[in-house]
Amino acid sequence: MKDYYCDLHIHSCLSPCGDDEMTPSDIVGMARLNGLDIIALTDHNSALNVPAAVKAGARTGLTVIPGMELETSEEVHIILLFPSVEAALECGKAVDSARFKIKNRTDIYGRQVIADEFDREIGEVEDLLLTSSSIGVYDAVAFAARYGGIAYPAHVDKPANGIIQILGALDAGMGFTAAEVSPRATTEITDKLSGDGYKVVYGSDAHYLADISEPCERNRIVLEQPSAECLINYLRKKSIFT
Repeated sequence: MKDYYCDLHIHSCLSPCGDDEMTPSDIVGMARLNGLDIIALTDHNSALNVPAAVKAGARTGLTVIPGMELETSEEVHIILLFPSVEAALECGKAVDSARFKIKNRTDIYGRQVIADEFDREIGEVEDLLLTSSSIGVYDAVAFAARYGGIAYPAHVDKPANGIIQILGALDAGMGFTAAEVSPRATTEITDKLSGDGYKVVYGSDAHYLADISEPCERNRIVLEQPSAECLINYLRKKSIFT
């Protein structure tokens, strides 16, 4: 077992309201510069930049976990992590079919750019990705499991799109084994989550390179190896003692 420092909530130039500099290669470069071992690319309702980020990470020795930030029918944000690029892309197709479609206003939200591992633009998503889907909170765990993945609520301490603010609490019937908090979360919130048996995950929710985390005690995770499989298995264990 070994310590690994992680940021499991990073957006690329594909996500609305972000920075054009959040290209896959630049994200990987900043994460490496900051001293991280593992990151997850979690764009809004899409995994189309995951292949590029994983390839860019492989060139530098950084583990990039395929991921996505799903917006549920209740407008709650849920982190999805997958064991492979292929699984993430397949899930992305299902989310694309389930999400509400309106045309992106680039003058408000910016362009939603698909890039390759060398940051060359290879496409653009024209429908706004920052919309809700028909997938409910109580369906999220089973939905992610269809693709071998895990689902857990994002930034539960934030008022915007946080599960506690919108639904009032985390219900055991939702099936989550982990919960994410922002770097500004209070110890009261994290202690409550840990006491309830949730693995507490810290994610930057970075839309800008400067927001990507640096190593600290809060984002340290002990794993057998820095792989998607080990991380997902770790997060699936709902116990403060595992």
